[in-house]
Amino acid sequence: MDLSGLDKSRLPQHVAIIMDGNGRWAKERGKSRIEGHRRGKTSVRVIVEMSRKIGIPYLSLYAFSTENWLRPQDEVHALMGLLEHYLAAEQAKMMRYSIRLLAIGDRSRLPISVRRTLERVIDLTRDNKRMTVILALSYSGRNEVVRMVKRLASEVREGKYEPEEIDEKIIAAHMDTPDVPDPDLLIRTSGELRISNFYLWQIAYSELYVTPTLWPDFREKDYLQALIEFQRRRRRFGRTDEQVLDPAPSSLEASGIKS
Repeated sequence: MDLSGLDKSRLPQHVAIIMDGNGRWAKERGKSRIEGHRRGKTSVRVIVEMSRKIGIPYLSLYAFSTENWLRPQDEVHALMGLLEHYLAAEQAKMMRYSIRLLAIGDRSRLPISVRRTLERVIDLTRDNKRMTVILALSYSGRNEVVRMVKRLASEVREGKYEPEEIDEKIIAAHMDTPDVPDPDLLIRTSGELRISNFYLWQIAYSELYVTPTLWPDFREKDYLQALIEFQRRRRRFGRTDEQVLDPAPSSLEASGIKS
């Protein structure tokens, strides 16, 4: 594939993807929703592989939300089966290419066999260094925040922290991704203009990219287009364009006074 339009020195460190559109892809073709999910699994393999090859160290995939448990039981059962098969099939490749697997969300709701397979692959790949794939499973951003608050409240009660000590760093350390950088780029397929309860804390400064392409059709050319668009953006993090272009500290910052 021609990557001439991509500057490999300015790749995002962390790409997160809301993989949406499997059901619509299937409906448009007169196929079952389960067939759409099967096709979507191919897209996962393609995007993980391309991320590895071009050197993106962190990739998050929103695979199954807490709300997805409300779907018909046959669809949920099929999704869990596809997940377990994917993990077992990709285990050897993860070891060959030094890919670490992490999972965020409420694993306790996963079927026992899926949970055991997931935990086995996580344990097997824990020391891999080249790339990290984070699967969001039985996950919602609000639930993550609730769990974080409960953990922090418990530690305050135990005397580990004073309420006045709690800042953004402490909160971030109690989220599901304490050792993972926040996403630089959030991609959503299928054209929907919402974040669907994903990474509510972590995407505060992420660049958002929405494509009408349905997830089962999302391939290298679509991913490349998203990455090139990311590189066209000017990330200011609250600063002015002039400050971004001239990174020299202001007179107030130079004197040690924060504006």
